[in-house]
Amino acid sequence: MIAVLIPAHNEARRIGACLRSVRAAAAHPALQGEPVEIFVALDRCSDATADIAARWHAHTVATTAGVGAARAAAAEAALARGARWLASTDADTRVPAHWLAGQLHCGAEVFCGPVRVADWRGYCSATRRAFERWETPVDEHPHVHGANLGCSADAYRAVGGFPELRCGEDVALVRQLAAAGIAIARRGDPCVITSARRSARAAGGFSQFLANLEASVEAAPAE
Repeated sequence: MIAVLIPAHNEARRIGACLRSVRAAAAHPALQGEPVEIFVALDRCSDATADIAARWHAHTVATTAGVGAARAAAAEAALARGARWLASTDADTRVPAHWLAGQLHCGAEVFCGPVRVADWRGYCSATRRAFERWETPVDEHPHVHGANLGCSADAYRAVGGFPELRCGEDVALVRQLAAAGIAIARRGDPCVITSARRSARAAGGFSQFLANLEASVEAAPAE
């Protein structure tokens, strides 16, 4: 069984599109009918996120300690049900139809993929250009995103799983995997589409990265 892990903190507005895209990826013919189960970690949710997850037949687990604990709780629930591969994304992200197939056929125990932002509303064009220079969807890229990350169950267990951090749990996990000598495929494809929203769900996460990037662009001297 393939598991998809999705941490969510009050994501009722966005998680439906995420789950729809995951279900499409689960139907890819390259998976040859292998079951795909979705695990949504409800991190202090007070909106309709749980109801929407239930409509998409996702398993849910409640957490209260931030995104690292949420991703870890989803992973533990998946492993308990016999998952052999853990594919991680975010509730404000949409994955392509070949997302799971691409991870499983990456040729390694770990997959690290890039992200693309579809809607740059509210950001200046210089911020967008700076991001696109930084996040180039090519093989052997240096990036780690919880929104586009995959790992075999054996490799995950070998290093103790996601640390329960308030942010950076994805980077910390990949660092542990690399230190253990586990093969990591850093592929430019499949790439996922994520949100550039300013209202961060996790302090220090992707929204904060974009805010810092914008500030550095605005502070840079004009050419």
